[in-house]
Formats: sequence, structure tokens, C-alpha cells
Amino acid sequence: MSALKDVISLEFKAMQSDGILLHREGQNGDHITLELIKGKLSLFINLGDTKTHPSNAQVNITLGSLLDDQHWHSVLIEHFNNQVNFTVDKHTHHFHAKGEFNYLDLDYELSFGGIPVRGKSGTLSRRNFHGCFENIYYNGVNIIDLARRHKSQIYLVGNASFSCLEPQMVPVTFLSSSSYLALTGTSGQEEIFMSFQFRTWNKEGLLLSSKPHQASDGFLLYLSDGKIKISLHKPGKVLSDITA
Repeated sequence: MSALKDVISLEFKAMQSDGILLHREGQNGDHITLELIKGKLSLFINLGDTKTHPSNAQVNITLGSLLDDQHWHSVLIEHFNNQVNFTVDKHTHHFHAKGEFNYLDLDYELSFGGIPVRGKSGTLSRRNFHGCFENIYYNGVNIIDLARRHKSQIYLVGNASFSCLEPQMVPVTFLSSSSYLALTGTSGQEEIFMSFQFRTWNKEGLLLSSKPHQASDGFLLYLSDGKIKISLHKPGKVLSDITA
């Protein structure tokens, strides 16, 4: 498929923090890649002869953060001539791609969720996307609908299904400042392992605490000015604070 203007839009929900969302590559090494790296979306555009003009031909724009939170996020990529608009969750970055942007240099194939084996972009992580896509459109064409109807111009590789399983989570909301959860009978343990996710509008608040006895260790995990801090208590030693 070729066009003078390219508009690609999709929505995704990631189960991992790294993975290829979109890739398009030409015979001479030109490529456009959208990659999730540590929860952020990076758009790589490599156009023209990278050997003679390495700095002018490459563009790397990063938008968003914590995009691997298993919630839906939207992406829009528009490019006309050398002008590119990159939008993630309504935040847009406008830029001008240097180098000769010749649409004929790019193969008429677009891959979503990974890079075909014959791809030459060795600098990329090559980790396939793990998660869900919906509303994939290329110049107004519904790509997922074509795939679901097994149209000849679309092919699927690996395990994929036309559904998206919702993660099984049981949340709890504390409705007042006096609300909390307590787990009893945990004293005397040499090691403690805990994990949880939280969401709050408050910049201050106690997240987790252990009640130390006089001769035992204890800790407080809390929010202070929007930052997470932990206070460790050891008998006979000064209280130590760590900020993350």
C-alpha cells in the first residue's frame, strides 16, 4: 500500500514494559519503528544514507511513561513529506524529519507487534509486543478487521486471538483517613516480601507500616510531597530514611 500521506492510529494495552508496536522497513535500511522501552514509547525514523549523513537521517522521539500499566493507550502517527506528528494519549510532538523521505524506499509492508525475521534493524531490541491492540487503522483501513476476515493482504504470525483478556484484579478503596487493612501474626519473621499497586491524588499518606516491638525491627512506607519514602527502625540505631 502506498500513499503520499501516511496516517497510522492504534490503541494498545501492554503486559510488558518492552516490545515492538510497529515497524516498516525499506531495502536500503530506511525504517520507521515504534517501540515500547521501559514503559515509554519511542518513535525511530531512519531515512536516507546513514553512512554519509548519520546525524541528519535519524530521529528518535520518546513520549509517555508507565505505558505498561495494562490500561488502554492511544497512538497516532501522521507524516506528510518530511513533517511528522507523533501523538500518545493526546500529547503531540511535531517535528521535521531530515533526509530524503521517499515513500518508494519503504517496503509496502507494515508489521504490528514485531519485526519480520528478514528485518535489518539490528539496533532494536527485537522483543515482540505482548498485549492487546485495538482500532489499528492505516490510512482509514481497519487492519484488525482485515485480519479477522483472513484477507490475503494480511498474515498473522505466532499465537494471537481476536479478544483481550482483562487481568483479574481485586482492588480496595479507602474512603476515609481512618480506613486501613491489617494483617496480623506477622511478627518474628526474618524476611518480608510485599508488592502492591496504588493510585492516589494525595501527595502525603501512609502506605504500609509494621508495628515494631521494643526489640524488633520496623518500617514505614509513605508518601511525602509526592515521593515514596521508607523509614527503617532498628533497635539501638538512628532511624534511617530512604527516598525513591
